[in-house]
Amino acid sequence: MEQKHKISIKIAGAAGQGVESGGQGLTKALKRGGLNVFGVSDYMSLIKGGHNFYQITVCDEQVHTFTEKYHIVVCFDHQNVQENIVHCNELHPGGFFIVDDAVTLKPELEQAVQANQAILCRMPLARLATEIGGSKIMMNTVALGGVAGLLKLPFEVLDNVVRENFAKKSQELADKNSQVVKSGYEWAQANFGTQFKFDLKYPQAAEAIKGHLLINGNDAIAFGSYAAGCRFVSAYPMTPGTSVFEWFTKQNKQIGAVTKHTEDEIAAVCMAIGAAQVGVRSMTSTSGGGFCLMVEALGLAGMTEVGVVVVNAMRGGPSTGLPTRTEQADLLFAIHASHGEFPRIVLTPGTIEQCYEAGVKAHNMAEKYQTPVIILTDQLLAAEFRNTDPASFPLPTIDRGKLLTTEQLESLETYRRYEFSADGISPRALQGHPKAVFAPATDEHDETGHITEDAENRIKMMDKRMQKLEGARAEISGPDFFGPENADLTLLVWGSTYGAAREAVEEHNASGKASKINLLHFYELWPFPIEATMKQIKKCKFTFNLEQNYTAQFAKLLRMETGLEPNQTFCKYDGRPIMAEEILEQVEKIFSQKLVTA
Repeated sequence: MEQKHKISIKIAGAAGQGVESGGQGLTKALKRGGLNVFGVSDYMSLIKGGHNFYQITVCDEQVHTFTEKYHIVVCFDHQNVQENIVHCNELHPGGFFIVDDAVTLKPELEQAVQANQAILCRMPLARLATEIGGSKIMMNTVALGGVAGLLKLPFEVLDNVVRENFAKKSQELADKNSQVVKSGYEWAQANFGTQFKFDLKYPQAAEAIKGHLLINGNDAIAFGSYAAGCRFVSAYPMTPGTSVFEWFTKQNKQIGAVTKHTEDEIAAVCMAIGAAQVGVRSMTSTSGGGFCLMVEALGLAGMTEVGVVVVNAMRGGPSTGLPTRTEQADLLFAIHASHGEFPRIVLTPGTIEQCYEAGVKAHNMAEKYQTPVIILTDQLLAAEFRNTDPASFPLPTIDRGKLLTTEQLESLETYRRYEFSADGISPRALQGHPKAVFAPATDEHDETGHITEDAENRIKMMDKRMQKLEGARAEISGPDFFGPENADLTLLVWGSTYGAAREAVEEHNASGKASKINLLHFYELWPFPIEATMKQIKKCKFTFNLEQNYTAQFAKLLRMETGLEPNQTFCKYDGRPIMAEEILEQVEKIFSQKLVTA
């Protein structure tokens, strides 16, 4: 098997030092150089200060996650250079640790670099930024040039990205940053170019990858929602759900959407429900804490049978918890949120492509089944950037369900908004027509919407509403396999853990070991795909469940719905994404303990 040309980079520093902007700029330049990229930020919940970093993995083949070891680490902040010896221990042998040459380093840090057989690169970041750009703040641009120089990225590709980014502010600033990035590029090549032994395989013809979109999960959800006809988004900002709302806000003049920054999450979901009630495809985005505030209104949408979409981008809880970290702890909450029983649909995308698909499917299913749809994502998937083929974002078919035409409405004697039906879905009319007037009561009601406590009616209405789950279940996708069919061990994953699990499967199976592993990925979880799941799991010899929560919520859901239980479970709940290396370590333990044999 041909060796992958794969390099990982970490850019670290304090908030306000351009860690994220520099990381995103380099990711974009490497993608334009014809390479597959994966970039994601890791940051503290501070406006300024702290220790943040941006992680980039670049390869001549597809990339689905970041790695544990790095070929280049750049550290801007003086204090954190001294305190984070851990970054030295993350270096590959022969890797580069880049710091400003004006920093006085502790002996322990230099020793750690040497112990890892890495190279300490004392680069004049601040001096070049000041002398050429006139401001020390440009040291991140110098470093960007230095890294690109070591990677032998064609300078014109990098220069175009830098100029585009800064031309939005002024041409003078674009010119200065171009000069600054060139100084870093040339300095690195002249002083350390021959010592950097890792290489990237730049394709001769890279037009296919150059045409890819560099997009993150939240933007893909927003893009899919827009393509599906969503034209109203209300939200109160809450990391990491905010960027769904921001995408619409930035684009609304071009796409004709309306966005509303509300005073709180309760107002946000109520406005979205109101817009959906009058026929506009609508959505709100939040995180777990905001979703807590929305649950009463979620029940309102369930009772009034309004199809609204809610994006819950999970983070560590409870309460404020870990505002900028990732977790998968809201699964059972989303499935059971709000009191009483009513149908809802929960989609759990795990890739950029699935985020777009979830954006489309959520709005179609919300209107078709006249019920809330929750898109459950998380900090990692919300923020990760990966080059993605535009063909993965096809123009969707819009399905508005049982929507009455004007002619059908006029032929009715009485419009029964909540008419009993075999599939539980009542014909719906857009408001505004004289015959479409009805009372959308939040109390239990009859077919016309008027309040009643009649026992027989209650049974019929509950049966009607809950029957929608069976129709929706038929449209829920079952889990997908990746890897060899007759594997000795199958990873069970849902949501964003797919990327790390996929790379673990690829790496283990390419290692020459006798044992083989594959994975089963769930990306739509409610109503639970019972038959498809049981059919797939019957093919598995040994199942190893991976989750980013404390209580193994997916394992509980699997047992509740099918009676099946994973052979073993590994839970990670430190707020950091699970990595392929961690999965491989756990897999090796299972094989070494002879819990399963090849």
